[in-house]
Amino acid sequence: MKIAIQGILGSYHDEVAKLRFGDDSNIIECSSFDALVDSVKNEVADIGIMAIENSIAGSIIPNYSLIDNYDLSIIGEYYISINHQLMALPGIDFSSIETISSHPMALLQCKDFLKTTDKTIIESKDTAEVARMISDEKISTTAAIASPKAAEIYGLDILMNNIQTISNNETRFVFISNNDNKDFQDLNKASLKIILSHESGSLAKILNIFNDYNINLTKVQSIPVIKTPWKYSFFIDLTFNKSDAFIKAIELVKRNSEFLKIFGIYKSFKK
Repeated sequence: MKIAIQGILGSYHDEVAKLRFGDDSNIIECSSFDALVDSVKNEVADIGIMAIENSIAGSIIPNYSLIDNYDLSIIGEYYISINHQLMALPGIDFSSIETISSHPMALLQCKDFLKTTDKTIIESKDTAEVARMISDEKISTTAAIASPKAAEIYGLDILMNNIQTISNNETRFVFISNNDNKDFQDLNKASLKIILSHESGSLAKILNIFNDYNINLTKVQSIPVIKTPWKYSFFIDLTFNKSDAFIKAIELVKRNSEFLKIFGIYKSFKK
C-alpha cells in the first residue's frame, strides 16, 4: 500500500503511518497538504494521512475544505500524543541559538514556551524538514521544534524536552481515499457536511434530531460558504451505537438541510 503523508521521514505524519501500517510502509513524502490530496486523487497513493485537529491549536480548517473540494472519503482516524522537543546540532548551547523554526501548528502548540525567549521565530512547511536542514547544512544558529524521532534520525541533540504548552497534547489524523468503506459492520463514526437555511432555529433542529436518535456529536466546525457571503457550512463528526438509528437520523437531517454530504463512515479509534 502506498501512503501519502505531509512531510518527510521523522515527521508526525510519518510516525502515524508507521504506527498504523508498520515500519515497512511505502511512504510518499508530500511537501504540502495540497500535494498530499493531489497524490490521492490522482491515485499515486492508495491513501493519505492528514492531520485534521489538535487538542491545543484546534482544527486545521483548510484541510476540511481540501477533503471536500477533492471529493475524497475519510476511511479511518488515528490519535497520537504530540511531544515537541527543541533540538539543534550536537554541542550547541541554547544561548547560541538565534532562530527557532518549525511548522506553524507546532509553533502554535508551543506558544507559551516561545513567549519566554528572545529568539526569532520562523515558520516552515514541516517539523522534520527543519531538523533535516539543520543536520544537512550544519546550521549552528537554528533550533528545530520536532519529534524525538526526528532528533534521532537526523542526529540532533535535544536542548529542551516537551515544550508544548499543555503536556497532554494530541493530534487527530484522518485517513483519506478515493473510495469509501463498503462494509458497514463495526463502523461507529461518521464525518459529514451540512448547509442550512437562514431560518431561525435551523441548526437547533438538526442538533435535536441527533439527540433524539442518541447520536453523539464529537465535533461541529463552521466554515464560510465562499460563494455566498455570511453563509456557513457545518462540518460534523459524530459517533453512534446503532447503524439503523444513524441511517434514520441522516434521512431526517437531509430533509431539513439545504445540502448534506457524508465524507465517510468509519471506525472510531483512540490510541
